[in-house]
Amino acid sequence: MADRCILSDKVMLKIPLSPEKAFAKAQNFCVYQERSQQEIRDKIYSWGLHLKEVENIISRLIDEGFLKEERFAVAFAGGKFRIKKWGKVKIKQALKEKRITSPLIKKALSEINDVDYRKMLVKVLAGKEKTVKEKDPFKRKYKLANYAISRGYESELVWQILGEIESE
Repeated sequence: MADRCILSDKVMLKIPLSPEKAFAKAQNFCVYQERSQQEIRDKIYSWGLHLKEVENIISRLIDEGFLKEERFAVAFAGGKFRIKKWGKVKIKQALKEKRITSPLIKKALSEINDVDYRKMLVKVLAGKEKTVKEKDPFKRKYKLANYAISRGYESELVWQILGEIESE
């Protein structure tokens, strides 16, 4: 990194990377974890390259298999669901923010098993139920529903599961 910075009157000026160095760096960035095209694009721009160079690097990364939007979307959705316990609404929003296309978002969300999804929602609700101090059953149920909905679960499904839990 030291070879990229010049000290001039106490101001650090970055010297742009060459396209070849940027490509090698982008490869390493992609190998570390799955990335969206927009993440790579933003990163390469931060290295001081211009539009044409950036797009050339991205197309090379795609051609050489380092960058694949579908693979990223499926990995992202699965990870956020399994690890962060996010619901599909929140995952969809996060993928949109990463500029993933609607068909790929649909594919990524379809990879989440419906049975596992319901089980995770029950687990999320059970975990939250232990921390809710509200005594009034209606307010308690409302707080649980709000929590699950804020985690990205569909409100209809949340209320359905809460109804099933209540009737047990």
